[in-house]
Amino acid sequence: MVHTQDGVLAAHPEESVLETLERHGHCVEFQCRSGYCGACRTPLLSGQVHYPHVPLAFVSQGECLPCCCHPVGTIRLDIQKRGG
Repeated sequence: MVHTQDGVLAAHPEESVLETLERHGHCVEFQCRSGYCGACRTPLLSGQVHYPHVPLAFVSQGECLPCCCHPVGTIRLDIQKRGG
């Protein structure tokens, strides 16, 4: 599950956090979808994410790169739908 400012989103096991957000109508800025650029960097308020491949972009504690990570259990992101 992915909690955002707009509610709780059901995540599919095979999709990235970015894909979950997009499927539920969130517009997240991104460029690479691979963890190279860091454009999608988002505050991770609680929970843990897993990176199947280590991203090249730097990720600080309390952040995640939605384009290339998967939630481990329930996570909470500081993000909302644009215009919402």
